[in-house]
Amino acid sequence: MRETGNPGNPVDEKIEEKDVSSAVAVAGHPLHAMSVHFPIALVVATLGADVFYWWNADPFWLRAGLWSSGFAFATGVAAGLAGTAELVLVPGIRGRVASWAHGVAAMMLISVAGLNWGLRLTAPDAVLPHGLLLSLLAAGLTGLAGWHGGKLIFHHGIGLMVSSRD
Repeated sequence: MRETGNPGNPVDEKIEEKDVSSAVAVAGHPLHAMSVHFPIALVVATLGADVFYWWNADPFWLRAGLWSSGFAFATGVAAGLAGTAELVLVPGIRGRVASWAHGVAAMMLISVAGLNWGLRLTAPDAVLPHGLLLSLLAAGLTGLAGWHGGKLIFHHGIGLMVSSRD
């Protein structure tokens, strides 16, 4: 379901003409769309570990938060590399404002996730309150990046494999 911003607008018409098929895909499945689920889930897991640590002070939650934040950062970097390649290589993606908004929000998220992991590596006692606050910020940025990513998929049809029913 594609939605044009302004019918009759020549800029929108030129952007709609450009190809939006994935340049970084395996068997037609875009790697970026397949990989973003991991950092999303791990950012939420880190926030959960911080809340549980705040609730009962069990050191297990410090270790869980360390691992989940580290993997959130690592998988975020991997998803970000695939997404950046798509942005650079596909003119139909590059020409949309939502692509840039998604990319900026995602890069901010990866930066915060890396800071959160680094904090846990160097100063585990700083998880309360600083790690918890970084986890809350990361969760908010996840929502923002996800909103714009969803807009790219559902409004602009980016990364969709549409085949005819024969």
